Amino acid sequence: MTSMPTASDAPAGIRLAPSVTAAPYDHPDARRLTQALRAEQLGLYGFADDPDTTPEADFDPPHGLFLIAHVGEEAVGCGGVRLLDEHTAEIKRMYVSGEARGHGIGRYLLEHLERHAASRSATRIVLETGRRNTAALTLYHRTGYLSCPSYVAGRDHRVNRAMTKPLGSSSP
Repeated sequence: MTSMPTASDAPAGIRLAPSVTAAPYDHPDARRLTQALRAEQLGLYGFADDPDTTPEADFDPPHGLFLIAHVGEEAVGCGGVRLLDEHTAEIKRMYVSGEARGHGIGRYLLEHLERHAASRSATRIVLETGRRNTAALTLYHRTGYLSCPSYVAGRDHRVNRAMTKPLGSSSP
């Protein structure tokens, strides 16, 4: 799967033309980007989940999908979705590298992941982000996500923010 966005939330006059491609979770670009995400989380919070502990099979089609966004030949973002049950999907490992932020790439990845979840009959999507990750929180709020109780046991509500969104005919 490769697609080209029209990044409606990109700053005026600056348009990156990313492509989004499905890739295995153990792809070298996926590993590099998810480890960059972990490094940022370590900087913000002093701890972070290790992306290597997520089973690669969680993102295997048809029940999962992992995407990598490229600008030209450079991998600049990633994200995955996996089914938690027959009606609920979870967004995982969303990340856009610093130099590529602000150009609609995160929104574009998110829309693709939501469409995949909806195509697998998910009626609800959940995700988790950190309370200090203001860019992610802004993106998720702007795209219709609402705060919800944590769906992951043992999470600290002072650090983590769980969010949810219904999927349906009005979803991307």
